[in-house]
Amino acid sequence: MHPQAAGPEPKPLVAVVGPTAVGKSRIGLLVAKSMGTELLTADSRQVYRRMDIGTDKPTLAERQGVPHRLIDLVEPDEPFNVGTYRRLALAEIDRLHREGLVPVLVGGTGLYIRAVLRGLWDGPSADWTFRAKLMQEAGEKGGDFLHRELLRVDPDLAARLHPHDHVKIVRGLEVHHLLGRPLSEVHRRHAFQDPSFAPLVLGLTREREVLYQLVEQRVEVELSKGLIPETEALLGQGYGRDVPSMKSLGYRQIAGYLAGDYGYEEAVRRLKRDTRHFAKRQMTWFRREPSIRWVAIREGEVAEATAQRLLELIGDYLARLKTAAGGDGRRHGPSHIVAV
Repeated sequence: MHPQAAGPEPKPLVAVVGPTAVGKSRIGLLVAKSMGTELLTADSRQVYRRMDIGTDKPTLAERQGVPHRLIDLVEPDEPFNVGTYRRLALAEIDRLHREGLVPVLVGGTGLYIRAVLRGLWDGPSADWTFRAKLMQEAGEKGGDFLHRELLRVDPDLAARLHPHDHVKIVRGLEVHHLLGRPLSEVHRRHAFQDPSFAPLVLGLTREREVLYQLVEQRVEVELSKGLIPETEALLGQGYGRDVPSMKSLGYRQIAGYLAGDYGYEEAVRRLKRDTRHFAKRQMTWFRREPSIRWVAIREGEVAEATAQRLLELIGDYLARLKTAAGGDGRRHGPSHIVAV
């Protein structure tokens, strides 16, 4: 959304987005620290307590004194959805605005970021008879049946979802059944921008092969930090493989290994492969989102240098908001941004 030429000063909101392993958490932290503000996490897995290593949740030391909000919100078996996330995120954003700070939203869960920036569409109520029919067919025709059906009626949505994400796949098929239109098309038509925000959305990218190398390195680091004991502990606490949070990356593959479905080397291979595929789906999602300003991380560029480039873009953005509002711009944000 472009700032209005007159009227109240638009409320600033900076979002740093990108695929897993691209470096957004570290870079976003440096940006938030330099701006003297707080970091709002947009990660659908970091909301779960005790799921730390497999979600790459930063430790207290790694947060460097920067408050990280919207993590550790619920137990692994508690329900949590995008609507709840949006409500909590908007409350944090409103608090930061009242304190005169610029919220910095950082993450890779595209739906959460979209919900904050552009709102939600509730859609028709569930058709439980249709859902039961789908699940019966899936049982008869194999695990990939649902994804194949979605690919036929809504290829855009199917490209963004994992074939095993049955909850979202069923919802996509259900909406198409009820409305006769793809859910992805409905979302595009419904999309709107929250008029109270004038967001700057910065997307981080790397060369694909570099990103995939970083993905594999991340998997190795998670394993060295104790992903297997963490998964064992969660299973031992009663969070079984059927719990939705335990079906996420890392825990799903390691739980299969612990159950004897395959060996350690196969678990690692699957985890690396699935994480690469996940990063690719994230980029597909973000590439279709409007108004993202892409920033390519250069070969050999350290996080501090990338963060500095983002801070320059943010400084220009805040100056434009000040000019558009016709004020002195002191209500939101620091009078200066500390260099990284």
